[in-house]
Amino acid sequence: MSFLSEALWVLLLGSLLGLELIGKVPPTLHTPLMSGANAISGITMLAALTLILKAGNNTPLSITGSIALGFALFNVIGGFLVTDRMLAMFNRKNSPRKGLRK
Repeated sequence: MSFLSEALWVLLLGSLLGLELIGKVPPTLHTPLMSGANAISGITMLAALTLILKAGNNTPLSITGSIALGFALFNVIGGFLVTDRMLAMFNRKNSPRKGLRK
């Protein structure tokens, strides 16, 4: 088997396993899991930046790093927006005071 075919098999099996696992997660856990995915996407962003910096004049590596950086950045920003929205649901609408003491 060549490297490309092995990589495609890993991608296919990982996608099917991820779909199966995510389908079994109750809705109350989706947002905390998204916060964890934010951390992983942050690591992906660092790896993509490293790839872009180390690529030098290698255009395919630069393009691959740029695409990976774009997807990871999109995931991080979306995750922060969803987490912020979730946390806003727990704020009181008409809070009479901000601090602990009056």
